[in-house]
Amino acid sequence: MSIGPDFIRAFLFVNPMEIPRDIFRRCAMDTTETVKINNNKVNVRSMTVTAMLSAIAFVLMFLDTAVPFVPNFIKLDVSELPALMASFALGPVYGVVVCLIKNLLHLFMTSTGGVGELSNFILGVAFVLPAGLIYYRKKTKKNAILGAFVGAFLMAAISFPSNLFIVYPVYYNFMPKDVIIGAYQAVAPFAEIKSIEQCLLFFNVPFTFVKGLISAIITVLIYQPLRPLLKGKN
Repeated sequence: MSIGPDFIRAFLFVNPMEIPRDIFRRCAMDTTETVKINNNKVNVRSMTVTAMLSAIAFVLMFLDTAVPFVPNFIKLDVSELPALMASFALGPVYGVVVCLIKNLLHLFMTSTGGVGELSNFILGVAFVLPAGLIYYRKKTKKNAILGAFVGAFLMAAISFPSNLFIVYPVYYNFMPKDVIIGAYQAVAPFAEIKSIEQCLLFFNVPFTFVKGLISAIITVLIYQPLRPLLKGKN
């Protein structure tokens, strides 16, 4: 193979700085493509896990049970548990999405015209959003416990106006207010309960707080073993 004058001229006039610059450009492009692929994998996995947890939360809404010391129309369920796990594993927004999806699914069989689902969504967000925000500031078991406790407290506090102004006015269409108050009086005849506000303050608020604590305790116990499955990291 002969080396002609054109080859020699091209070789002599090549800018040496262009060679590392070109290499860097190619490496940067390859790195960008790799990051995009990895981000797509993360997004797909996050959406898949969110859908799975939403389905579990929807099923748990039907696995409710009556508890002592509250009227039997108040049921205990742990459907916020998957949302709290999503908030810890994927981020607070994903916890909110789980709360939204489970209630949208439940709308197809609602008996409250969507009011119960709206209240459930509001309370669920009050629980999982602050819990996730506190945990994501520093991902420690202590912060997980603190976040879940704060979330349970806020959920209980918000349950008072939510029930008073959203849920119970719908119940009045099926059950007179006096009958509802009578149901509370029946489980606590020793208490002088004369108003819906007292019913909510003395029964619903503590009940909601305990409900949140139950979900929080279960989540703290099972989160670490399930964390690799939820986050995709072994």
